[in-house]
Amino acid sequence: MTVADLITAPPLGAASSRAFPLGLSPHSDAADSVEADSVNVAVYAPDLDDVVLYFQAPGRDWRGVLLPDFTDGVHHGLVTGMPVGSRYGFLSAAAAAAAASATAASDGGRPTGGGNPGGGNPGVLDPDSVQLLLDPYGRAIHRRSVTNANGDASSAGAAGEAGSLYTSVRMDSGFDWGQDAHPHTPWRNTVLYEAHVKGQTMLHPGIPKEIRGSYAGMAHPAMIEYLTALGITAVELLPIQFHIDEPHLQDLDLTNYWGYNTLGFFVPQVSYASPAARAAGPQAVQDELKGMIKLLHAAGIEVILDVVYNHTAEGGQDRPALSWRGLADRQYYRNDGGRYVDSTGCGNSLDFSERRVVQLALDSLRYWVEEFHVDGFRFDLAVTLGRNADNDFQPGHPFLIAASTDRALAGIKLIAEPWDLGHDGWQTGRFPLGWADWNDRFRDSVRDVWLSDQAAIAAGGQGGPLDRLADGLAGSAELFAASGRSQLASLNFVTAHDGFTLRDLVSYNRKHNEANGEEDRDGHGHNRSWNHGVEGPTEDESIVAARAQTSRNIMATLLLSLGVPMITAGDELGRTQRGNNNAYCQDNELTWLDWSMDAGAQEMLAATRRLIQVRRNFLANQPSGYPGRGECSYLHWYNAEGRPMTPEQWRDPANRVLQLLIGSPDGLLDGLVVFNASAAPVDVTLPVLAADGGPSRRFERRMTTAPEHDERQGKMLTPGGRDRVAANAINIYRS
Repeated sequence: MTVADLITAPPLGAASSRAFPLGLSPHSDAADSVEADSVNVAVYAPDLDDVVLYFQAPGRDWRGVLLPDFTDGVHHGLVTGMPVGSRYGFLSAAAAAAAASATAASDGGRPTGGGNPGGGNPGVLDPDSVQLLLDPYGRAIHRRSVTNANGDASSAGAAGEAGSLYTSVRMDSGFDWGQDAHPHTPWRNTVLYEAHVKGQTMLHPGIPKEIRGSYAGMAHPAMIEYLTALGITAVELLPIQFHIDEPHLQDLDLTNYWGYNTLGFFVPQVSYASPAARAAGPQAVQDELKGMIKLLHAAGIEVILDVVYNHTAEGGQDRPALSWRGLADRQYYRNDGGRYVDSTGCGNSLDFSERRVVQLALDSLRYWVEEFHVDGFRFDLAVTLGRNADNDFQPGHPFLIAASTDRALAGIKLIAEPWDLGHDGWQTGRFPLGWADWNDRFRDSVRDVWLSDQAAIAAGGQGGPLDRLADGLAGSAELFAASGRSQLASLNFVTAHDGFTLRDLVSYNRKHNEANGEEDRDGHGHNRSWNHGVEGPTEDESIVAARAQTSRNIMATLLLSLGVPMITAGDELGRTQRGNNNAYCQDNELTWLDWSMDAGAQEMLAATRRLIQVRRNFLANQPSGYPGRGECSYLHWYNAEGRPMTPEQWRDPANRVLQLLIGSPDGLLDGLVVFNASAAPVDVTLPVLAADGGPSRRFERRMTTAPEHDERQGKMLTPGGRDRVAANAINIYRS
């Protein structure tokens, strides 16, 4: 079959084809006998004169069909003989002719990839040796390794990823969900846990080896029991949409472990499925992921996906076209004068001033909610998603508003990483109603108080005032109020996948990223960390104890702040990456969770569990209003003498003691948290305040971050009485 045969083949059912929905959809008008094999094909490619669909049904030869209809930039047509499991892709007629000529000229007319239905005759296109353009709406991706005549991997010029060719796959969406339902955990009760599917389970001794590092491993009873016992209500998974490795990582024999390099917005990552599911094919991969979500839901745990709609895996303009670039380069990617405008640092930026880009992202979100029952999304570099035609961030951008008001997404959690690398890229606090923002101001303030300030004090200097700490504890009101949102829009975190782990924050003054192959040039240099006197591992027991106490202080501050806390997986176990603060390319024991549970890990895990329970006691009913320091009836701020903080004390860097009395909206006082951020123990006077005008109630000491927790908990204290708070420690009391 020649290229001419392919593009002049008679249209199949052209009169009834549709320009919607994009991608493949069942041919509802077909006769029952052929309905399962008939599909409506629609692909957005406004600048292409002709689009040829190439497809291969299971066990059959490749076929080519010209899509005969064109409506509003969409090429579409009906195709028969294309059952579930068929591989497919697109080319323009011109590209098909050029590829056929190149195939004929190579090695005497023999194709490099094999499988050519034309037998290798000159003038015949071999889709198994050419990178077809993937369907942006494809539900699965087949990856095929290819070699050249010498048996070496093909170059990236012939394949999208060196040595690989990709095709889309037609899928069936069926799955037995039973009685599955979204947990719909209220924001005020949510405790997020940012995890990597592979890294979370790869070394877990309680999970069978054959499913470690997989969706099935994540849903194993041992992992679910661990998460529920810890108190986690939602797992936020690093990208599980289909992604590939960048060329420079392949040259270094490394991989993109984090996965922020998406090639399929509707496709699960195949490598996270168990070996058995991968061998069974894409349907088994989908079913394993859906089964994971179903089991997590049964345990009351929500599943939130980290998604990357700001750029694609096609990279810069010098890279081969894999999908969007070959179909609608000018429409999908933001450009200025023919050159890409890159606000992501990844070579390209999707242009959210284009309606088809907005549609693509919204359709993808709906798909994951409707077909996979996902409970929410965290949007990587979300400012790019809110940039208008002038490349300015717009809080009322159509995509941001649509995502928070779309009927199919009702009740779904939307979390913005509120910055990108473009101009005016820092937008924390400016996203609209219905969104929560990663609060980097909270992160920096907590690190300053417990790390940078402590380092300065240890060196004979002084730290800063505690008003920064109070602002974070109270939900960063000044930052979020202008957008009309409450403190529940503040997604509080101190660590994340990107940066130091909690243990490394207290163990390293500088990054150590040599393993990444970039001579330690990558990663952020300003970490607000403190090694407590020794860089890296040490056997000095006093330093080890001090680091552990600071870690507990940071975890306590995170979990006792208004807003929504996010714990980075492994911080509750003291996980280290040995000072690597940009471990995106480390798919090994450096990033996988260590479950060996030494004494330090057990102590940190126990403290984290206690703190999550304390949070439930104190903050489960936090209201949606904004608590200012002096105007909120349920947050009360006191100095070490038990008297209300004065303006001068808020600004005084020498004042390192702060008492926070937390009350519930019903007027009953719930608890007291005393922060001593000084280098010496302090005897504080507990405040006197009656919620209903009657006698003040007593305080029960529930927890301290100092080592003597077990000895000190349970003591009853009266308001106006005195209690000791150890140096650099937090005491917690229940009223």
